[in-house]
Amino acid sequence: MPFKRKTLSELQSIVTSDIENGQKDIGSLLRFSNMRVIGNTVAGMSHLQYGYLDYIAKQATPYTATDEYLAAWGATRKIFRYPPTAATCKKVLFEGKAGVSIQKGTKLNRSDGYQYTVDNGLTINSNGESYASITAVLKDPFDDITCGGKDGNIDAGTLLTFDEPITGLSNQVTTIDPITGGSDVENEEDFRSRVLHRYQNTPQGGSNDDYISWALSIPGVTRAWIKRRIIGVGSVGVYFMMDGNSNNGFPVGSDGISNKEDWGAYKATGDQLTVANYIYDFQPVTALVWVCSPIAKKINFEIRGISSASDSVKKELHQAIENVFFSEGELAGMINLSSIIKAISNVDGTNGFILNTPNSNISLGTGELPSIGVISYV
Repeated sequence: MPFKRKTLSELQSIVTSDIENGQKDIGSLLRFSNMRVIGNTVAGMSHLQYGYLDYIAKQATPYTATDEYLAAWGATRKIFRYPPTAATCKKVLFEGKAGVSIQKGTKLNRSDGYQYTVDNGLTINSNGESYASITAVLKDPFDDITCGGKDGNIDAGTLLTFDEPITGLSNQVTTIDPITGGSDVENEEDFRSRVLHRYQNTPQGGSNDDYISWALSIPGVTRAWIKRRIIGVGSVGVYFMMDGNSNNGFPVGSDGISNKEDWGAYKATGDQLTVANYIYDFQPVTALVWVCSPIAKKINFEIRGISSASDSVKKELHQAIENVFFSEGELAGMINLSSIIKAISNVDGTNGFILNTPNSNISLGTGELPSIGVISYV
């Protein structure tokens, strides 16, 4: 049975009762009597001690530990919290007079105050323009505990301005490519789930859980699955997702093996190569690890009866379906139609809806994960 910590009022009542019972014929203590004040002080000190003991108990296990204590529990198993990542843009247009130079580190401001810096110095060419890459400036963790990495992502065509105007240059610059790749400090609960997974799954020299743990150790990787003998005897398939990236969570790159492998022609690229190269240093020497992106199975929806719903309702409905796909999506698994209907029903403003399609449970093939296609309202 769990220990029930007494409240401050209960402690004060106990101490007051002890004082009254310990003295002869003093009756009830007056509200502002010396003995009552001393009793309340003792009760308050006891309450603080109980609070500290409660805090110690909370930090005594990774299941409930917080902050630096959770980080310490993770460090004992070589699991560390993912740091923030600054967003980048490979191509930004600068315009002005030919010959004007822009120094490396020059700051650019977005309309909301978010800042970026120029990666390398450049000089405006004879056509009055030049291109450069930029990197977001992460926020001080004392000002924003997430460091604002994800806030730096934004679409192509965004206008930025110089923090300090430069003579001979247009004060506005334009992002030709989208600014992507920014991520916040790993959420504490996500970090906890990785720490607990590591404690619950002792290394076995190449088990399914080992491969999943290795994949999840890479910053940005949020989910992973294993497919044995994916291309034949001795091969292991590792599927993974990077939820929250700019590609709807699906990895950006091509499937294949590590470029550290001296056998095989199909080398992975992009995110798949990052995962393959990391796992290569841990995997059994006899395994051929093929790292893959899941295949997005587009699911179209036709919903009748709420065509007049507001944009905010439709946005919440879209998110509700995405949540079902995330929680129930498993390679070669099944999405229950009842779960989708229940999720939509829980969105305010969807009373009376009828789901025309899909009209049955959604089966997923090998390597497939569900993805929302077109939602039609009729």
